[in-house]
Amino acid sequence: MDDKIRTTAEAVEGDALPRLNEVHTDPDHKCPEPIKAPAAQKSPAQWAYERIILYIQNFEKQLDNAHEVAMGFTGGDAGVLRIEGMGYYDPDIVTFYGSDASGAKTQLVQHVSQLSVLLRALPKEVDQAEPNRIGFRLAKALEEDEAGS
Repeated sequence: MDDKIRTTAEAVEGDALPRLNEVHTDPDHKCPEPIKAPAAQKSPAQWAYERIILYIQNFEKQLDNAHEVAMGFTGGDAGVLRIEGMGYYDPDIVTFYGSDASGAKTQLVQHVSQLSVLLRALPKEVDQAEPNRIGFRLAKALEEDEAGS
């Protein structure tokens, strides 16, 4: 429990900022860092997009050089999408770009109210020297976008 006395401004800011809480059986598990910007200033699509980036990036940190991140589809037999890109369309659409197990170009467009993402580790492509790390590219683009705003 935090015994620190907060000013009214600190209390209002604290209530507006997003919170993140996770508990794992592995004591060394690293949770993603929460986003520091107030949620009220973002659309549901942008907010979901930014948090998914954090989860992808955190997932990739736990992978070895032989694997890269993919997304398993829930609620059907659609298979797995190797994540090669991600975006959002305000106010409420998130989209994932990639390829399926056969290499076919694939895109998932999803409403934020239906969002369910299963991150999976897939072996990297045989002809690649290094695995693709989309989470770090997405985070860098997000930082550049925020710096330009």
